[in-house]
Amino acid sequence: MNPAWALLRLASPQLPIGGYSYSQGLEMAVENGRVNDADGARRWIGDQLLLNLARFEAPLLLAHCRAAAEQDWPRLTQLCAEHRASRETRELYQESRQMGYSLQQLLNGLPELDDVARGFLAQQAEPHLALGWALAARAWQISADDALAAWLWSWLENQLAVLMKTLPLGQQAAQRLTSELLPLLQQAQQDASHLAPHSFGSAAFGLSLACMAHERQYSRLFRS
Repeated sequence: MNPAWALLRLASPQLPIGGYSYSQGLEMAVENGRVNDADGARRWIGDQLLLNLARFEAPLLLAHCRAAAEQDWPRLTQLCAEHRASRETRELYQESRQMGYSLQQLLNGLPELDDVARGFLAQQAEPHLALGWALAARAWQISADDALAAWLWSWLENQLAVLMKTLPLGQQAAQRLTSELLPLLQQAQQDASHLAPHSFGSAAFGLSLACMAHERQYSRLFRS
């Protein structure tokens, strides 16, 4: 079977986990004027990629995927605890928890997940997104590096969808922005892949503040 099918399936916006429901602070950034055009969107997303995702979110997810592929369950348990502890706002915590729960329900209904991984997942009281993503990659025999690429792509695609609903940004403008951001997406993947575990970490204060403000935003399209 063509391995591209599994990769496209994992990265698809049709994956029923509700990623389209969240803006990760971007809606608030549009509301307060920090992002008001394509140039502002490029700066916001580019900073997110290189200063936050590449330094923490992406290498942490990659570590989940590697541990799941290698059946290193103690390591995966530790990573799950670190991921839960790293959610800086209620909004980010709820997003990861809800999407992780949705992935758990999806995987429980599919035959591809092996019994050992299925048993590990059943033991998790609050499965989160990174764990679900890692076990989905294991079930569909997607390498850890490819699973990371799929996650980065789905993140970027969702951010562009947010912009098309809030700025609004037209579809052609979104495609031009995609072309401009793809080199940064590639750099984020490379940086994350070579980062040692003791160096995981970022301090995305602007993102945290935007997410906290979004929780109280009066009129919004996305969940908090």
